[in-house]
Amino acid sequence: MTAASESSPDDGRRVVVVGATGNVGSAVVRALAGDPEVASVVGLARRVPGWSMEKTTWAAVDLGHTGAARDALAAHFADADAVIHLAWMIQPARDPLTTWRTNVLGTDEVLAAAAAASVPALICASSVGAYAPGPKDRLVDESWPTHGWPTASYTREKAYVERMLDAFELEHPGIRVVRMRPGFLFARHAASGQRRLFLGPLLPAPLVRPGRTPVVPDAPGLRFQVLHTADAAEAYRLAVHRPVRGAFNLTADPVVDPALLADMFGARTVRVPRPLLRTALAAAWGARLAPAAPGLFDALVRLPLMDRTRAEEDLGWTPRRDARDALADLIHGLRHRTGLDTPPLRPEVPGGRLAEAATGAGRRP
Repeated sequence: MTAASESSPDDGRRVVVVGATGNVGSAVVRALAGDPEVASVVGLARRVPGWSMEKTTWAAVDLGHTGAARDALAAHFADADAVIHLAWMIQPARDPLTTWRTNVLGTDEVLAAAAAASVPALICASSVGAYAPGPKDRLVDESWPTHGWPTASYTREKAYVERMLDAFELEHPGIRVVRMRPGFLFARHAASGQRRLFLGPLLPAPLVRPGRTPVVPDAPGLRFQVLHTADAAEAYRLAVHRPVRGAFNLTADPVVDPALLADMFGARTVRVPRPLLRTALAAAWGARLAPAAPGLFDALVRLPLMDRTRAEEDLGWTPRRDARDALADLIHGLRHRTGLDTPPLRPEVPGGRLAEAATGAGRRP
């Protein structure tokens, strides 16, 4: 365990962040560290990072090791004012039992430890991916069903965790439970990590710039919402302090569609039948050239568009950056191969892109 600094627990709140080194976790730690009402942050992750942040202490906890993880979590949760649960494993998508063990059984460990420690507030990362298929021509609020899309492990597991949280709230009414359901989260520091998770080793960085991508495919259903990760982190920070419960949709305007992407890249849209685009993605997946399973595309084109009114009114949250800003940050990060000194976000992994391709994209964590 390493500590960047120490604070007296009497000076402010003590917050534990589970999954503190990924895209969202690193942003949440940074937001909490800059909050004068937060005295200390405990960052938990499978691997302790080289990155440091004031007021933050790091410790290694692997949610995939059920049983042992519960005891470690309970010890860290003792005397915490809030626990923020962000840990989630997207890869290896080719091994859904491994992701289930960490994401679902690992969440069960977090819930059990939170109950044992009687934490006052538990703030959990859900997702737009938890929602059942919905409309693309109007916005839905947090009452939309959270059944997910059954053929994608990510959406299936997010929906299952929603049911776990339903049961937890009934069994532990004294614990304030908050669920954040953001759109797709982008930031410059996470670009390299997200390329590995979703795009694979063959994406040429020089092409990720305006004028270098000639066309953008336009298929039915390719309308979705994004958010800058720093804005999502601010919502988590606010939820630590405000006496809110329940789910919050987190999005930024405008809705992203092929026309917006084409405008950003200086490209033109080309109408492509959805089955043809899916077939191409499935072929890349089958050839181990892409880490994202075609079931994730099936979910994407069916996701509803979310209404963020409740977050604005009850949480006092509004995004500071629009969707274009979030996408521009991602594009800049992909082009310049940016990252952070945490295991999930490092610009390069040992062996580089050749090692990514050799091990089979989407297979290993």
